[in-house]
Amino acid sequence: MKGALRIGSVSGIKIEVHWTFTLLLIWVAFLEIQKGSELNRILLNEALIFVLFICVVLHELGHALTAKKFGVKTKNILLLPIGGVATLEKMPEKPAQELLIALAGPAVNVLIAVLLLLVVPVRSYFNFDSIVLEEMLYEPTLQNFLFYLFIANVMLVVFNLIPAFPMDGGRVLRALLSFKLGRVTATDIAASIGQGLAFLFFVLGLFFNPFLILIALFIFLGAYGENQMVKQGDLLKGHLVKEATLTNITRLQPDNNLQEVIDILLAGTEKDFVVIENQKIIGILTQKDIIKNVKTPSVLVRDIMQKKFKTVDVSMEIIKVLQIKGKENNDFYPVVENGKLVGAIDTTNISEFILLKTASL
Repeated sequence: MKGALRIGSVSGIKIEVHWTFTLLLIWVAFLEIQKGSELNRILLNEALIFVLFICVVLHELGHALTAKKFGVKTKNILLLPIGGVATLEKMPEKPAQELLIALAGPAVNVLIAVLLLLVVPVRSYFNFDSIVLEEMLYEPTLQNFLFYLFIANVMLVVFNLIPAFPMDGGRVLRALLSFKLGRVTATDIAASIGQGLAFLFFVLGLFFNPFLILIALFIFLGAYGENQMVKQGDLLKGHLVKEATLTNITRLQPDNNLQEVIDILLAGTEKDFVVIENQKIIGILTQKDIIKNVKTPSVLVRDIMQKKFKTVDVSMEIIKVLQIKGKENNDFYPVVENGKLVGAIDTTNISEFILLKTASL
């Protein structure tokens, strides 16, 4: 992801932190300075954030490694100020598998909380009145640090099990409903519940804490996006690439220069091109490649085309193309039949195909 720094990998899964994570550290330090806190207190809070986000990474690894057991790869784990995101290539459609993957993350936090419970006298904290407890917790001690970490992991479990997408609880609810109702209906119900909770958080945010408004937006968009994605996937089932193939495409030659390509691009609606030589596909030229080299219009296509590319067969299901796109992060693919080029397919045309199929229902 743009703006993300890779900090390591586990079992082939890239772990990245987004640059906005530093804003969280600055914001926490600023709040403590405003309160007149000593340096030890500021450093304790900064350290707590770092360790808590290690717990978040472990939470996401719980999802990722469980998914791996079911043959689902994870592209990366990204740390953001609001938490972590594990980008799975796909979510298993079998309810039992999705249920285990969804529960694996919170289970990691439960385990961490249980281990902390063994070393932190949590009960003793509740034997004091609120004033004494507040003064005691303000002290920058190791025991207080571990107590805060225990509470944070408990809160992570509770928050993530809210039955709303994109939280784990939404996927747990969907998986449980899928056993009886099927994935599409289950997703629709779970998404509706999630959007209802988002509305509740929004109202509470107006009266109590503006941060709840941000959470409400996060939940609402997550629920809506998941519902749309599942509906589109169901709509595309059984439909083949040949039904959405762009057949009227320009076939570039490697000796065409970039100015010739620019003229074609401006004269029509094509923005990505297939490059052929002796009836063989040897590369693709995308709009990004054209823009990147626009200052040198005399450069030849062969020198700027992408030589590593994937082709898709006319008999492949369209949903498989979207899965390939998720892995490759590419929007344009040459379409072949018996090894010969017959056209191309891109996400724009797939979207138009979905719109037409939706309108015809």
